[in-house]
Amino acid sequence: MNYKIVADSSADKINITHIPTASAPLKIITNEREFIDDDSLNADEMVAYLKNYSGKSSTACPGVNDWLISFGESENIFCITISSNLSGSFNSACLAASEYETQHPNRNVFVIDSLSTGGEMQLIIEKLEELILSGISFDEICKQITEYQKTTGLLFMLQSLKNLANNGRVSHAVAKISGILGIRVIGLASDEGRLDITDKSRGDKKALASIIERMKTAGCKNGKIRISHCQNDVFAQTLKAEFEKEFGTRDIKICKTGGLCSFYAESGGIIIGFEK
Repeated sequence: MNYKIVADSSADKINITHIPTASAPLKIITNEREFIDDDSLNADEMVAYLKNYSGKSSTACPGVNDWLISFGESENIFCITISSNLSGSFNSACLAASEYETQHPNRNVFVIDSLSTGGEMQLIIEKLEELILSGISFDEICKQITEYQKTTGLLFMLQSLKNLANNGRVSHAVAKISGILGIRVIGLASDEGRLDITDKSRGDKKALASIIERMKTAGCKNGKIRISHCQNDVFAQTLKAEFEKEFGTRDIKICKTGGLCSFYAESGGIIIGFEK
């Protein structure tokens, strides 16, 4: 059977090779510029621009047509989106799936609300490839991937809250104080897909200890770990070494954040997807 895996661009990087994939781009919008989160985007240039930008900023999810273009002509499609608590991407994908199946009655689209972003989406995509290659039915894949989502988690660390303030998600006063004091904000994705702040640590050393402890509490053992970083490869490599030591896992991959995750993570930010 003909399969395809499609995700919105908040997945950062798709690490599979045996199943066709596509990405539907989100957008980062300011009063002056619009950044489309596709392969042509220079995320580092966008981060530098936003660092000096003080006006309002926002994001926009892929439209129905963006999703339909990504679906192409595939018979069986698995579509993964950023958490519906953070974006309208899931709703847009559901509308596209309904339209696609109406146009093609013998084809199937299963839309997955990741309830997360970044590395956790990467893990779901990799598991989908594994299930497809195993030869089980489309319906069985839908069932198993839904169960698999219960075994993954996401943790993040932010060094700056400027864009979140400009986006209206935190106050400018809180963002300014965090920056002055060198605070690392650490949090987890909740079961409902919210990004909840759990710890505030000053400096990388304390942040590292908090990250390890939070991941242990969340149930991380020796499964896969996916690390995305925004201009912070040194700390990402430090995390990798510590995870290997603490959890015994050797399946750890590091990538740079794409446009959407760079917007929220900002320079120095880290996003970690892990298996429990």
